[in-house]
Amino acid sequence: MEKIIEESKQGESLVLENKPENTKKLFIESYGCAMNFSDSEVVASILSDGGYNTTSVLEEADLVLVNTCSIRDKAEQTIRKRLEKYNAVKRTNPKMKVGVLGCMAERLKSQFLEEEKIVDLVVGPDAYKDLPNLLAEVEEGRDAINVILSKEETYGDISPVRLMSNGITALVSITRGCDNMCTFCVVPFTRGRERSREPQSIMNEIQDLWNNGYKEVTLLGQNVDSYLWYGGGLKKDFVNASEMQKATAVDFDQLLEMVAAGFPKMRIRFSTSNPQDMHESILHVIAKYPNICKHIHLPVQSGSNRILKEMNRLHTREEYMALIDKIRAIVPDASISQDMIAGFPTETEQDHQDTLSLMEYVKYNFGYMYSYSERPGTLAGRKMKDDVEEETKARRLQEIVDLQQKHAWFRSEEFVGKTVEVLVEKVSKKSKDEFSGRNSQSITVVFPKENYKIGDFVNVKITSCTSGTLKGEAVGLSEMN
Repeated sequence: MEKIIEESKQGESLVLENKPENTKKLFIESYGCAMNFSDSEVVASILSDGGYNTTSVLEEADLVLVNTCSIRDKAEQTIRKRLEKYNAVKRTNPKMKVGVLGCMAERLKSQFLEEEKIVDLVVGPDAYKDLPNLLAEVEEGRDAINVILSKEETYGDISPVRLMSNGITALVSITRGCDNMCTFCVVPFTRGRERSREPQSIMNEIQDLWNNGYKEVTLLGQNVDSYLWYGGGLKKDFVNASEMQKATAVDFDQLLEMVAAGFPKMRIRFSTSNPQDMHESILHVIAKYPNICKHIHLPVQSGSNRILKEMNRLHTREEYMALIDKIRAIVPDASISQDMIAGFPTETEQDHQDTLSLMEYVKYNFGYMYSYSERPGTLAGRKMKDDVEEETKARRLQEIVDLQQKHAWFRSEEFVGKTVEVLVEKVSKKSKDEFSGRNSQSITVVFPKENYKIGDFVNVKITSCTSGTLKGEAVGLSEMN
């Protein structure tokens, strides 16, 4: 559940610059978290070398791929509807091939290929380099599948092609998989155990982005704070590393400092953090470098110690609150956002009240809130009865959302009268005369265009706000330009 689902991006088709020598057309859609969107760029890069140009027109595609998410039942139902649509088009274009990528691929492989026969190939998150071979199998008339989870694969040697949306912000994957066996989460089963990417390959990718005019990168992983490079392999095997490997290992605060110092005119973000792995050393690096954004996404899921234990979260309420205090002391201008689950199995009214009181303590800037959705294959799905009534879940979720809305207003109002640095990302949806971007705290800011342009770092004095957006007037370019 620590995968941030940006609803506005769900189902985006990836369209990239065409290579004139490529003759086949690829339609690729992504659902779920930022990691899936990042993976789609890796897939497009691999297939671009295999003769495919991307298209946004489903009907003209030779190959249709959907990168899938298993985090919630709603996500799976949406993807099933898309597969029905693809197959309706396929009836008029029998040469079209349909494939499923990502987390649903791993979970429902036999169901898709053998029972329902709705796809031609199924490719798990660690098998994208095998796509050319799998497509050759499909061309020979055979179903193709590879959902083997890797101990090594990080795609560090693939240079992802980028969405052509703004050319300003980009995702850079630094870890894959997860070792935190939260009982509600499918990620360890669909993406495998945690492994980290070689630091120099990360620096090379960011250098390439900088050379191409990008102004901001987000270091991405299911749990970035536990990044650990010691020469390759699973993080859990670090205990068996040689003394030399241990002495030269790179952890997340070192990587973050390398990136921030190496690219002082680029903004650096990271996501997602896990409370038990966010050490004080990371906070000091954030505080030290002005180009590291002052926003920490710190999922908690529940404010009840009893529920946290049932979820196999590796922290208590008190430890989480102590970490919040530490963040406020070391990075006082940091914004903090949350993930929260309402109605986890056995949750009582007191457990729910504990969540609300934790929210009152932190007063998050924003959050991602869901009612519990049982996921097959998870420990909670196997061992716990989904015993909270749907009506009760809905009420508790609404109370969480309402409280978050109140706190979002409170946090937004703190910015009024202050001047913030904004990276201009796009024209505002509501007015062609205004630009939209985010400040360091990841809050959206809109302001009149004047003579500024997309990609500029602009100082904006905030004059008013809503719960989710700051409004202001530009006062000049910032020193980041």
